[in-house]
Parts: sequence; C-alpha cells; structure tokens
Amino acid sequence: MREPQRGEGDASSPDAGEGPIRAGVGLEPLAGGGAALHPGQVPDEGAGRRAIWSWLFFDWAAQPFFTLVTTFVFAPYFASAVASTPAQGQALWGYATAAAGLAIAVLAPVLGAIADRTGARKPWILAFSLPFLAGAWMLDAAVPGGEYSLWIALCGFAMATLGVEFATVFTNAMMPDLVPRRKLGRLSGSGWAVGYLGGLLSLVLVLGLMAANPETGRTLLGLEPVFGLDAATRAGDRASGPFSAIWYLVFVLPLFLFVPDVPRRAVSFAHAARDGLRDLANTLREARASRGVAVFLIANMIYKDGLVALFAFGGIYAAGVLGWSSLEIGTFGILLTITGTLGAFIGGRLDDRLGPKRVIAGALVVLIICGLGLVSVDRDTVFFVIETDPATPGAGLFSSLPEKVFLVLGGVLGAAAGPLQAASRTLLVHVAPPAALTRYFGLFALSGKVTSFMAPALVGVVTAVTASQAAGMAVILVFFAVGLVLLLQVSDARG
Repeated sequence: MREPQRGEGDASSPDAGEGPIRAGVGLEPLAGGGAALHPGQVPDEGAGRRAIWSWLFFDWAAQPFFTLVTTFVFAPYFASAVASTPAQGQALWGYATAAAGLAIAVLAPVLGAIADRTGARKPWILAFSLPFLAGAWMLDAAVPGGEYSLWIALCGFAMATLGVEFATVFTNAMMPDLVPRRKLGRLSGSGWAVGYLGGLLSLVLVLGLMAANPETGRTLLGLEPVFGLDAATRAGDRASGPFSAIWYLVFVLPLFLFVPDVPRRAVSFAHAARDGLRDLANTLREARASRGVAVFLIANMIYKDGLVALFAFGGIYAAGVLGWSSLEIGTFGILLTITGTLGAFIGGRLDDRLGPKRVIAGALVVLIICGLGLVSVDRDTVFFVIETDPATPGAGLFSSLPEKVFLVLGGVLGAAAGPLQAASRTLLVHVAPPAALTRYFGLFALSGKVTSFMAPALVGVVTAVTASQAAGMAVILVFFAVGLVLLLQVSDARG
C-alpha cells in the first residue's frame, strides 16, 4: 500500500483534482522533442512520449522502498528480530519515522523553492539519490543479534527516507515542463498508478523468491531463497534494502537519459529559498482569511498524520501481536494493494455522485471502526472479550480466527485509504479560490507533511510508556476522529 505522503496534491498541478488513472490509460502520445526546455516554454503538446514514460518510471523506481522497507518486509523484521521486543521495535521505528518526517517538513518547502527558481533539477535528484542508495544498502547489515544492528537499521532507514523524499521534490518540479497544464493531472495520476504497480511487483518478487520463513526455509512460493540467502538469519528480509536500491538504480536511469531538464537559472540558492518562504507566508495568510479552506487544511493535516502512522506501523503491529513473519505480512500487503485499488475505483464514482466531503467522512468512519477492530485482536482474543484458540503450528497461513478477522478488517481498511486520499484532493478544488488553485495545492501538499512526524512520534511514546503495541496503535484512531470532527465543519457545495 502506498504511503500518502508521496505524489499527493502536487504543487504544480492545477488540475490535480482529477483522480489517478491506470498506467498508460488516457495519457495519449505527446509530440515534441526531448531537448532541454526553457522555463515557461512548454510545447503545446508536451515533451514527447519517451520523456513522459521516463519521468513516470521514477515512481516505479522509488515505490519498492516504501512497500518493502517502510511497511511490509523490513519494518516487521526489525521489530521482531532486531529490537529486543516488538514493543521496543515499534517505538524505535516510530522515533526514526518521526525524525525523518520532521526533517522533510522543515526542509521540503525550501527545496521546492530551489527547484522552482534555480532551474536544473537532475543534479539535485542525483545528489539525493546517493544517500538513498547508501541508506537502503546499509539495511542488509542489520543482522539479528548484531551489536550495532539496531542503529544500523534506524540510521539506514532515516537516511534512505530523506534521500528518496527530497529527490521526489525535484522530480515533481519537472511536471510543468513536461506536459501542458491541462494534462498535469493525468500525468500525476499516471505516475501514482505506475508506482503502485511497481510496489506490487517488487513485493511479489521478494516474497516469492527471497524472503523465507525461518522455520521452513521456504518462500511464499514454496521455493528455496535465491542467491543462497540464509533463512535462519533472515537474509531475505534484510535483502529488501539492497533490492530496493538496485531496483531504483536501474529504473531511475531513463529519467536522467531522456527527460528534458530546464537550464540552470542565474539565481542564488539563498535568494530562491527566501522568495519561496515569502510566497508560502503569503498563501498561509490568505488561507487563514478563508475559514473553510483553513479548517479543511488542518483536518487534512491531522487525518493524513494518522494515515502515515498506519502505513508505518501496520506490519510491525501484525508481527508483534500475531507473530506474523514476512510471508504473512507480505501476503497481507498484496491483499491491501488489491482492495485499495478497488476502493479507489469505487470511491471515485461515489465522489462524482455524493461529493468528496461525504466520501472522506465515510472513509474516516470506516478507518476508525476497522482500526478499533484491529487493536482488539491478539493471538488468543477477538474484539477484546471473545477468547479463541491460537494458531496451530504448521496449519498454514491465516489458520486461526484472530488472523482471519485481522485479514478481513485490514482489507476493508485498505479499501478506505484510497478514496480518502483521492477525495481530499477533489474537495480542495471546491473550497479553494479558483484563481489561486495552484498555490493552494502547494499548501495542501505541505499540510500533508508538516506534522507527519507527530502521529508516529506519539505512537512510539505511548508504546514505550505502556509497553503495549495495541495502546500505541490506538493513538492513530484519535487522529482520524479529530480529523473527522473538523471535516464536518467544512462546507462542500457538491455535497
């Protein structure tokens, strides 16, 4: 399942209210050359098919890190095999996620200003790709029981997260130079879809060929791990880091080779950062003057924080509470990807019929109910009070009742996450001033990041204080509930 913080409400997309589309559907060939572009001089038909697809492959290149490392493979491995206890692992992962989110929130607006005002972006994408590759590769060294494994894992994860997120800032800034404004929404949606597919394929490859159950020594496909990866030391799980790095290195190359870059502009980085911060301050003042916009942006900020934490800790929670290995968690991730796709498709139609506010509110209610159900499940109990028999060793995947309940609730939760994100972009179109829509989408993107460290940090603190993973995860429900209360105060004409 893709994390909400990437590619949402791009600041350069005035028609970003268009929902994401399937890869290659509706994005017709665009004539034009692949030579360097001059700022503001985008050809009427865009920069060319090869340049468009090369840009789209950045999302394909980057997404496996979020799917494999952040959510479904390495994070659960870290909590179950590197940290002393699953609760400690969840707390430490929360601190690392929070630190990276805080750094992104502070620096992303400045980097966005640099991208907009200094021209050439490829050198910066390359510069931030290097720490991403190094951080992802470090994760392989976090062996179970290693003296420094804990810090290697946390430092590598934080470094890789910062690198890929900052590279994304500059990649997004290329959008206005690739297609006419009327096609920016479809370009952004196609990138989202291509990345989604890349994450799914990478998850299937790692689970089917590399990550093995330490008890059976077999992968999800019943095979021995490729390349002699040792199941006993969880080498397949650790290899998700280097795999993400290699995948990125291969598939990001078309961007450097075929995507046109604007020439470097004669402006200092200090001047660009100062102007960008001034524009941001002006937009914030305007947003405060419009109560509906301000309340919606605050609501978006709060419930997106909860969504970030949910993606960050879902796999860790399942590993600690149900004892799931990377195979069960990865299979669960595939299910979430499928239900999320279906949910986004249905949610888009409901958006057109009922209005985005009602879709967002409905999605938040589903997230709260399913989230409460998830924290009520452990190996012996369902819904807090119903006692069940634990899973029988060797009985196969998801053999116990708690596992089945967790699977169903998680699938419904995944189906609600897609409509929540898509309808949020649509609602902004209805509440923001039409003449300033582009700037407000920039503020929308910032609102989804500026406090993205809060929910993971609180999950980490509550987990550490209570020594309970369920108590830590329950914090996320508060973010959803507060976001829902604020959302109900926003006027949506279409609703």
